[in-house]
Amino acid sequence: MAGGMAFVELVKDGATGLEKLVLREAHGCSVEVYLYGGQVIFWENEYREQLLFVSRKASFKPPKAIRGGIQICFPQFGNHGVLEQHGFARNRLWSVDETPPPFPATTSNCHIDLIFKQSPEDLKIWPHSFEFRLRVALSPTGDLMLTSRIKNTNADGKPFKFGFSYNTYFSVSDISEVRVEGLETLDYLDNLQRGERCTEQGDAVVFETEADKVYLSAPPKIVIIDHDKKRTFELRKEGLPDVVVWNPWDRKAKTILDFGEEEYKCMLCVGAAYVEKPITLRPGEEWQGRQEISVVPSTFSFLLHSKASCGFPGAASEF
Repeated sequence: MAGGMAFVELVKDGATGLEKLVLREAHGCSVEVYLYGGQVIFWENEYREQLLFVSRKASFKPPKAIRGGIQICFPQFGNHGVLEQHGFARNRLWSVDETPPPFPATTSNCHIDLIFKQSPEDLKIWPHSFEFRLRVALSPTGDLMLTSRIKNTNADGKPFKFGFSYNTYFSVSDISEVRVEGLETLDYLDNLQRGERCTEQGDAVVFETEADKVYLSAPPKIVIIDHDKKRTFELRKEGLPDVVVWNPWDRKAKTILDFGEEEYKCMLCVGAAYVEKPITLRPGEEWQGRQEISVVPSTFSFLLHSKASCGFPGAASEF
């Protein structure tokens, strides 16, 4: 599972009682993945800076999904029918995959493999059999890669349809100083307008109010530029045509029980997704989707402002 000075270990978090896998590369970059939800919660660079946002009010007790990190939304994105919001994968217990199939070659041998299968209770609300395999990998330079493979294992010969998203909560210095590039001129579904189809008019996506959008047929790479931190996240994707963008802003933030009233200022949710047209899998077929994130210094030079810190500040021991 690891090579060189990189390592992977399974530990129990003393504060939450949840099991997690810790990946650490030789240069000090690290990732923590909880078996609950198959969820990446922490991603830390070599300077011990947390790159993902986790709310101070996040619940780590089932059946609540953990507010932050990278949530796995399956078998749907959004709130439709009898399924819970964003499906059930993000609040179920996953297992370590002891016999994963070959995955595409990566630049990292520091990785973990998880698997999630439906329970009898899940079959009552979504009557389909599947195997969901997830690989989380950390490159020697600190890039974070998630690869999902979903297989239809129905014995009755029936296909099924599903939606998917990596809801990725990025930690930012000040949402009003953040811009997302690569989505300009694209059509998007505005969930604040009952899914109305609109077209992005700006030369970049900036934030002055609540945003809840699904950008359609997005390019394979987009960037999230944090001016104050002089830091840029590069998000690359394969097999996932859409991109979700969300920030609740002040009024909505006050209505979310597991989210601080002021935390909207220091987070932005952006993730590769498959939303507009559901994926259809026949029995025996498998779908694969991949998201990779790297961090590079921004080419922009702005005066740094003193900002109050927000979001979860440190390692899991501080829960």
